[in-house]
Amino acid sequence: MIQRTVLVVLFDGVQSLDATGPMEVFAGASRAPGVSYTLRTASLDGGPVRATSGLTLMPDSSLAEAPVPHTLLVPGGHGTRGSHPELTAWLRVHAPEAERLVSVCTGALLLAEAGLLDGHRVTTHWNYCAQLAHDFPAVEVDPDPIFVRDGRLATSAGVTAGIDLALALVEEDHGRDLALTVARHLVVFLRRPGNQAQFSAQLSAQTAQREPLREVQHWITRHPDADLAVDALAARARLSPRHFARAFRAETGTTPGRYVDRVRLEHARRLLEDTCDPVGRIARASGYGTPEAMRRAFVKALATAPAEYRRRFRTPASAGPAAD
Repeated sequence: MIQRTVLVVLFDGVQSLDATGPMEVFAGASRAPGVSYTLRTASLDGGPVRATSGLTLMPDSSLAEAPVPHTLLVPGGHGTRGSHPELTAWLRVHAPEAERLVSVCTGALLLAEAGLLDGHRVTTHWNYCAQLAHDFPAVEVDPDPIFVRDGRLATSAGVTAGIDLALALVEEDHGRDLALTVARHLVVFLRRPGNQAQFSAQLSAQTAQREPLREVQHWITRHPDADLAVDALAARARLSPRHFARAFRAETGTTPGRYVDRVRLEHARRLLEDTCDPVGRIARASGYGTPEAMRRAFVKALATAPAEYRRRFRTPASAGPAAD
């Protein structure tokens, strides 16, 4: 049996779910025969810490007394704001000793402050991606994915994304079946790949202020299989194509083409996850026209083909024969 120690760093102002969510995943996996994750928590002085919710957490030890872990996990929370010389000094020395270094949410700010993210591709909570990129220009910040793997380093977006990342790590260590068992026990779906966006198209794009443009946004969402070329959308908004494209980008923060691409991808993903419809039918219903066009879009955006995406992320209730 391979034993892996997971050490979770605690501090005042920690987001409790950033710590406890992944710990529940590893603890759930450890209930399986032949699986062992030893969970440890530590604060700088070994004393209790106060989470952002007001919850008091009692660590197992001080960081100085903690064993060298297989996986070192640094959660986020309001306590990551500002300077943390003692904590980052400890991370700078001891984090390289761990075989796997993980951050949840704004825990990435602490790792960056310790110089551990330089030259790496990472993510964090969407609201702090710009700050991370500005304050640490040697770090390659990707604001879109829910988690990013870069060698031994794994970083995730906000709060529940830490659960997604922990499930991915369990799958890496022990296979998909165990990760799926843990996900079902926690009543979450093992369905979000790391490069799934933190937001849906409707949430990531701003809602247009002018009613004709808002109506076009709603139309795109309801009719992904329609003619969604700029000329057709501009006609629906009663604007010239040039004026429409300029106004849409100004009010939503993205181009009409990118918005359409994202809506279609999300629509196809949902059908793959929740139905047994053949890939060809899903391609037509999502506006791709052909399975090959949909395959290219999936490979470009998610680095996986539709059939493989369905195999990995279909919900249990929709499982059944499908003519892929």
